[in-house]
Amino acid sequence: MWFHGPLTDDFTFIQLLFPPGRRDVTGWRVLITGGGHGIGREMALEFGRLGADVILWDINVEDMENTADDVRAVGAKVSTYTCDVSRADDIKDVAERLRGDVGGVDVLVNNAGVLNGGTFLEMTSADIRKTFEVNTLAQFWTVREFLPGMIDRNRGVILNIASASAKSGTAYLVDYSSSKAAVLVFSEALAEEMALLGYSWIQVTVVCPAFVSTGLCRNPKDRINRLLSPRETALAAIDGMLRGEFVVHVPKSLWLGLKFSEMLPERAHMRIKSSLNLGIDPQYSPPVIAKVKDKEKCQGITDLDQVPGEDNIHCLQ
Repeated sequence: MWFHGPLTDDFTFIQLLFPPGRRDVTGWRVLITGGGHGIGREMALEFGRLGADVILWDINVEDMENTADDVRAVGAKVSTYTCDVSRADDIKDVAERLRGDVGGVDVLVNNAGVLNGGTFLEMTSADIRKTFEVNTLAQFWTVREFLPGMIDRNRGVILNIASASAKSGTAYLVDYSSSKAAVLVFSEALAEEMALLGYSWIQVTVVCPAFVSTGLCRNPKDRINRLLSPRETALAAIDGMLRGEFVVHVPKSLWLGLKFSEMLPERAHMRIKSSLNLGIDPQYSPPVIAKVKDKEKCQGITDLDQVPGEDNIHCLQ
């Protein structure tokens, strides 16, 4: 049974002292979005070591296939599918093909993510939309594809990757923090809905790590927590999931810091973040727009929204 609201934090504290046992996922089919790189890659390797059948989705075919080779090297079965999770129709098409090839999914890991890292006013609307399409809406669409099968088989785990910034919005991460906060609340609401509908066997776990060295954020700053590696983040996420935790904080000490900050007035909270140098340096470069059919009409255009969607391409400066 899942606990929500005030009980969630008490339950987490008890689990810190007395962790429950880990479930066995041998032979389970585990789908990982964004599985070719970073946390997704390390999760694929670990699930493979645990005896699961691994399914990778990624838009980067080379990274995905390299990861698949490494997972096969540990003795696991692997399937790969190219998928752009920012497109709901692509998710639907690939999900149908996956079910036809290997059947249902026992564990769905929503890991794919993007990060812009710029001031709110300089980001294009297209890049803001992309953040929510990949970080948030993709999780809605993947869950809708695979949850019915989990319910039918009386077995299923949904593991959503959020962020510590979901609980503490951060400058230059306005869109990212917002998208990850949506993931956190989506996970909580979904878990509660499953319990109320009588599907108590559906487990929902959400992961909130501090800064991880995946390359998404070029210069993270944190005087308290060291930069996490993708491997230790993946191992902590999987361990928490296997023990039935709802929120997995990485590192575990992050939970205490976040609880303390919640008790402070907002001004005090912001002063502490500033004194501890918590945040990132801006890294966003507005895209240069080129028009394929008529480049002359694109001269002087600086915002993607000024160009018809079917006629533009992004080229980073």
